[in-house]
Amino acid sequence: MRRRSAAVLAATMLMAMAGCSGRGGTGGSAEAPTDPNSVSGDITVLTHKTDLAGDGTLQRYADEFKKTYPKVNVKFEPIVDYEGDVKIRMNSDNYGDVLMIPGAIPVTDYPKFFAPLGDFADFDKKYRFADKGTVDGKVYGVAINGNASGILYNKAVWQQAGITKWPTTTDEFRAALRAVKAKTSAVPFGTIYHEGWPLTQWQAYLGQASCDTKANDNLATDTAPWAAGKELRGIDTLLYDVVHDKLTERDPTTATWDGAKTQIATGKTATLALGSWAISQMQDTAKKAGADPANIGYLPYPTQKDGHFCSVIGADYLQGVSIHSQHKEAARAWLDWFVDKSTYAQDEELLPTLKSGAMPPLLKAYQDGGVEFIQLSQEKNAQVSKIDNESEVGLNKPDYRQHIVDLARGAAGGGLDAYFEQLNKKWAAGLKSAG
Repeated sequence: MRRRSAAVLAATMLMAMAGCSGRGGTGGSAEAPTDPNSVSGDITVLTHKTDLAGDGTLQRYADEFKKTYPKVNVKFEPIVDYEGDVKIRMNSDNYGDVLMIPGAIPVTDYPKFFAPLGDFADFDKKYRFADKGTVDGKVYGVAINGNASGILYNKAVWQQAGITKWPTTTDEFRAALRAVKAKTSAVPFGTIYHEGWPLTQWQAYLGQASCDTKANDNLATDTAPWAAGKELRGIDTLLYDVVHDKLTERDPTTATWDGAKTQIATGKTATLALGSWAISQMQDTAKKAGADPANIGYLPYPTQKDGHFCSVIGADYLQGVSIHSQHKEAARAWLDWFVDKSTYAQDEELLPTLKSGAMPPLLKAYQDGGVEFIQLSQEKNAQVSKIDNESEVGLNKPDYRQHIVDLARGAAGGGLDAYFEQLNKKWAAGLKSAG
């Protein structure tokens, strides 16, 4: 199963939100139950996790849940084209009792489709990303987990190349990849260009070099984000240099997602730019391939601020209770239990939504290695998105970074500096047009 990063979900939201107007709900909150034995009902949970539904993992969580709520029966409905299918279903009253909220639904429309869960002030004390599901002070969705940004790597390959410490600069990172090329048979870095969407992960590095929580908001007033010394220029220059130095796949246009997973799991590729959501997938692929899943490691983007790394964290899908559910109390019981009590985040090596939740081993090692988790302000995100659309740059779309790869490998004419100048002009025009 392909998992997408927060950046891709954001892009999906911008492209698809107009397609789901919905029929609206009839009201009614989803109250947290006080007595587990008094809660009953059959509930359906719509899920994008087709892999965990298919191998029985979700059912095992449901079996544990039933020990606390014996009168509630949980049924899972896995959906392959989750965004597309659920968006259509939400034009009716039939979209399950609990569901992952599609990116196509604007946050301001949440009250039309989902039952309120409580006050933001209360949820913010307990959960990360509470602001993501909040409208007018009421919470309508809770993240199933969070994701950290960074770089996936095969520890055995890097050790074979003689690299024992995380690079602290982009120059050190490129030197590490050159060592992999010189001392091992592995491809130093995989772009997964062919699939397109993996290149959007590079946008998730915004804010990491500066450790600036306002990095995204700053784009709302910056007329030249790719000027010398700016963060986007540094991120895109690293991508260009890695490709230009011939440290990537021989033919990026044929690099597939399934192939990339197998290659890094078995040590044929050393490094991939992916969010922390990919860790468990690569570990699982390693097990199936007969390789050691412990070789899958995670390192921060190679820049430091005041002697430490920063990693931008963000919410995965939010989980909400349908406003049409006939068993809202049972649905709320499942939503709370899954985030508060299940071992899902730890089992999948994901950032827990619960602030007091135990950090999974690999992310704990990530923090222990000197990585500080930061969240980017979304205060001006609507304006940034409008500028992005008006400029036709496409920060969260693969095209503009695919073009950088094409420039670097000689498949497109022109130079990087000229392209940065073009991007600056487009962004400035978009800013002016967006007002």
